Amino acid sequence: MLFYINSPLSQFEVTNLFGIFAPIIGQFNIILTNLALYTFLIIIIVIGLHYLGNNESKLIPNNWAISLETSYASICNMVREQIGSHSEKYFPFIYSLFFFILIGNLISNVPYSFAVTASGIVSLGLSLTIFIGVTILALKIHGIKFFSFFIPAGTPLILVRAPYDG
Repeated sequence: MLFYINSPLSQFEVTNLFGIFAPIIGQFNIILTNLALYTFLIIIIVIGLHYLGNNESKLIPNNWAISLETSYASICNMVREQIGSHSEKYFPFIYSLFFFILIGNLISNVPYSFAVTASGIVSLGLSLTIFIGVTILALKIHGIKFFSFFIPAGTPLILVRAPYDG
């Protein structure tokens, strides 16, 4: 049996693990990569943690339930402080995003595992999706006044409209 250790940098490579190539349908390919596998693993772990933390109407909660209730309350308070009274609409997305990133970062600390959150496409995909969504939502709520949030309060109007003569 041959046993060798890969480079520590191999945890950042996206490799194909399994693929189905069907030339009959055209260019239809289904490929399972290590990025997709670890993403499914993260989702299963997050769901499993919340299943273990399910109190099932017991009078005394277990340790998992206490820890999840504490994290839920902490994240809920932070979201409520930042967003305000309408935070209930956005809390499930922020809560699930928090646990996805948390478990992804913890899994990437295991030696020779794949670092999902270090992948550029995951970081770029999450950040661009959230940025575009927040911008569209802010323009819908505030209209053109949204751009005034980028100017500090009390700034003279001459500085706001001053042309650049470069």
